[in-house]
Amino acid sequence: MADRMLQFVRLDQRLPEKRKADLRREDFDEIYKAFDPEGAKTQASRCSQCGVPFCSVHCPLNNNIPDWLKLTAEGRLEEAYEVASATNTFPEICGRICPQDRLCEGNCVIEKDFGSVTIGSVEKYITDTAWENGWVKAPIPRRELAQSVGIIGAGPGGLAAAERLRMRGYQVHVYDRYDRVGGLMIYGIPNFKLEKEVVLRRWKQFEEGGIHFHLNVAVGKDITLAELREKHDAVLVATGVYKARDMAAPGIGLDGIVPALDYLTASNRAGLGEVVPAMESGALNASGKRVVVIGGGDTAMDCVRTAVRQGATSVTCLYRRDKANMPGSMREVHHAEEEGVTFEWLGAPEAFLGDGKVDGVRAHRMHLGLPDASGRQQVEPIPGSSFTMPADLVIMALGFDPEDLPKAFEEPALPVTRWGTLKVNHRTMMTDLPGVFAAGDIVRGASLVVWAIRDGRDAAEYMHNYIQQKTAALAVAAE
Repeated sequence: MADRMLQFVRLDQRLPEKRKADLRREDFDEIYKAFDPEGAKTQASRCSQCGVPFCSVHCPLNNNIPDWLKLTAEGRLEEAYEVASATNTFPEICGRICPQDRLCEGNCVIEKDFGSVTIGSVEKYITDTAWENGWVKAPIPRRELAQSVGIIGAGPGGLAAAERLRMRGYQVHVYDRYDRVGGLMIYGIPNFKLEKEVVLRRWKQFEEGGIHFHLNVAVGKDITLAELREKHDAVLVATGVYKARDMAAPGIGLDGIVPALDYLTASNRAGLGEVVPAMESGALNASGKRVVVIGGGDTAMDCVRTAVRQGATSVTCLYRRDKANMPGSMREVHHAEEEGVTFEWLGAPEAFLGDGKVDGVRAHRMHLGLPDASGRQQVEPIPGSSFTMPADLVIMALGFDPEDLPKAFEEPALPVTRWGTLKVNHRTMMTDLPGVFAAGDIVRGASLVVWAIRDGRDAAEYMHNYIQQKTAALAVAAE
């Protein structure tokens, strides 16, 4: 048993056992097995307990990571869970899908010479143990308040805000156009990264805590934003961004070229036991096909690894920059390589080939040039470098843009930025419409689940302050 910290000098980094690639290609189960109690303790004891915890500094939620690592090393798991959940609404989800190699673990002070502490795996272990032992409680407030809030979107940002507001006693109503709670955590992220029961149990628990979910409700169609404002004391827009980015190229309209989210949603719905016609017909099924995925982010990695599991004959990822400049997690790239995915680095699509249906992608090689204003190297095509890849299914994973919410919500006064995201006062997270707040990807653009959680929690605090100030002002006016 680990009884003290700073054990990195004698203990090597060890992740939980990872299933062999040839086995995990055959199913959608999570690829890592759970830590055993002793393994979790000893790995947590490797923490250096540094004076400036860069793991916490680089965590969007500023989780108190060294504290819950120390408690885990001492076997005080219930306390470790209390500390972890104090700053994070969904530690069991972040432990699974956060790109720790770019955030907490990538900034661990012992990472360079000794290998970082396995923060994500320990976080997952703590919270899974908490669920097994009944330490995770429904958000039941100490006292009920009369005021109500409406939250548009049941993704991570909306749910994080809902939980915080419910704990303060508000009557919380969450509206979502889909039939399940979770947003992209349910329909966008594959099971091998996040098993759906992990999300669904939170839904059940939030209902037990008194949060009301109104599913299959599209704002602007089934109910207007104006009606929600009339019904609730404050409204939060946390819809995320779902509109697939497209590109202009010859042949882009051929059958067999599909958006990444359509493809992932079909696979996840099938995994949930639904009959999905597009899967049955093969339109969104990679089985027996040569698959090319265009893009280099985490969504692209989800697509290539899903295609492998669906039984594609070959899977290639085409990305216009090199491996070092991939925007996605390097761990995900490594998992994909283990599972047989081929990467075509420094390649960009030029045209899509086929007669009615795609049968190939013509691409050209790219050269990395000087950095642009953002600091990333610009890419330039190399003349005469064209090459062709055979393809029966092309998946476009180029990122996501916001939908036209003023039009969708029938609220032209809802302000947007030049990128189409909602414009807010960042000191209050409120839009120009009094009492209407916004958080998550619909404000910051497509980002990580952990950032959505942070934004949702912050928005809940601002909404609470707004409602209390409004209530106090009305009370004074009534005197």
